[in-house]
Amino acid sequence: MIFRSRFKDSFLLIFLMIVASSTTACSSSEEKKSQVSIDGAAVGFPISLAVAEEYGKVKPEAKVSVASSGTGGGFSKFCNGDIDIAGASRTIRDEEIKKCQSKNIKFVELPVALDGIAVIANRKNNFAKCLTIKELGKIWGGKSDGKILRWNQVNSKFPNENLKLYAPSSDTGTFDYMTQAVTGKAKNGRTDYTATQNQNLLVQGVSGDATALGYVGISYYIQNQEKLNLVAVESPTGKCEKPVPVDNVIKNIYTPLSRPLFIYVSKKSLDTKPAVKEFVDFYLENSWKWVDSVGYVALPDEAYVKVKRKFATGETGTKFKKAKPGEPITNFI
Repeated sequence: MIFRSRFKDSFLLIFLMIVASSTTACSSSEEKKSQVSIDGAAVGFPISLAVAEEYGKVKPEAKVSVASSGTGGGFSKFCNGDIDIAGASRTIRDEEIKKCQSKNIKFVELPVALDGIAVIANRKNNFAKCLTIKELGKIWGGKSDGKILRWNQVNSKFPNENLKLYAPSSDTGTFDYMTQAVTGKAKNGRTDYTATQNQNLLVQGVSGDATALGYVGISYYIQNQEKLNLVAVESPTGKCEKPVPVDNVIKNIYTPLSRPLFIYVSKKSLDTKPAVKEFVDFYLENSWKWVDSVGYVALPDEAYVKVKRKFATGETGTKFKKAKPGEPITNFI
């Protein structure tokens, strides 16, 4: 009798443990379906953060995590299936597409805002008021590594002073876009410069060094404009243009250093996690309200219409790989 009682007690305990384990697993599975994860570019990160915060106000139960490990870092996690959405300040690369394909991850490519890469100089710099694309190529191109070290080597009219350079790391989308725009080839950049993914540190470097030059996303310049000189860039029409006022970016006047910012959404997440579709719907419908306030530029109205239509149809793959710096984004949506 004692044995039978103990057996019954043990059986009941095991049964309860199985039920609890099953319930926990089921609960964990449901919880994952309600989560949305974003990671990627530092440029554009404030937009996703603002959208997530506003989404949380209308949907308090939402669980949206937003991180910034750079465009390359975001794509690495995205193509490994670790996150639902990758934020990017450039188009996805061939090797990243192949990695996604190896994991059977398809993606929907969605432009969400525009950015102008701001060329910045120290406040004491009174000579580098407008640089040509050729001069920028001479400054930042890979062939200049260890060779172009003084301002008068860029332009004989400039003073014979040290040229100290600050720019985003070579694994960032901003570096890729800038090098493609000024040299004709992405990643064709010099390595002997002060590099970081933290663009606030780039601002500090340039503002603290009288002979410095750098480049950052437009929002970082706007937040620190009293500390910096904004250098104009000569456009293909021969005019010196700046990304401020931001209409110059919207109207494609500041070219070729205006660019789209993207989110890449996992098709698998869209198909299996209703929370992801609901969040992206909210993102596309409302993000324009906060884009300007966090230092970026809203898409043209016709672009938003096309982007929403593209998301509704679930069209996968990239069209922007064929786009050259400075081309209107509406040609590629």
